[in-house]
Amino acid sequence: MQYLSKSVASLLVLGLSACGSTRSDLPAGPAAYAIMAPTEAQNVYRIGALDVLNVTVFQEPDLTLKETPVDASGNLIIPLIGEVRAQGRTAVELSREIERLLARNYLVRPQVSVAVVSSVSQRITVEGNVTDPGVYEISGGTTLLQALARAKSPTRVAKLDEVVVFRNIDGRRAGAVFNVEDIREGRAGDPQLVGGDTVVVGFSAVKGAFRDFLSAAPLVNAFRFF
Repeated sequence: MQYLSKSVASLLVLGLSACGSTRSDLPAGPAAYAIMAPTEAQNVYRIGALDVLNVTVFQEPDLTLKETPVDASGNLIIPLIGEVRAQGRTAVELSREIERLLARNYLVRPQVSVAVVSSVSQRITVEGNVTDPGVYEISGGTTLLQALARAKSPTRVAKLDEVVVFRNIDGRRAGAVFNVEDIREGRAGDPQLVGGDTVVVGFSAVKGAFRDFLSAAPLVNAFRFF
């Protein structure tokens, strides 16, 4: 083989060093921001099973639902209509579908608004050297610093230049290193998180998370999309 692409070479390096994960295994700096920039699809929230919704039918209080959960199968029960598929749709798409179904047999030009009150799928995990590690619900636009604040901030022994975000991107596993000191002091941007992200503070804590994160898929499917 006379030529090996940069991305393939990077993956081979990752494969050789995964058992003894070090900071060099993961992209940092501009490469980290490039990998973890939310895609357009990630910025558009799609309703999931067990999400809680408000469904408002204008001038129809008997049809309006407050804090109604989507069932485990991804469906919502709407008066007059019955089951409506909610999972996988945006709030606007679900609103239009309910309007269509109501207009078919029951109402003239109905107006429907759907709002997500709480979301099971919009959660992140924060672990490692933070005061209160755990799983936290997030809303659109949540950043890394905001996530750390939810976990009551890094501990005094945390390595703030070694904060890792793990994410599943199009079925592949990715991870990137961020320097929280630089973010706090304005020398670097505050990356946006998405539902399902795992934030790990401090590389001593990252090693185990790194191995766990990779264990479910071959290395060839992980990391570096450039």
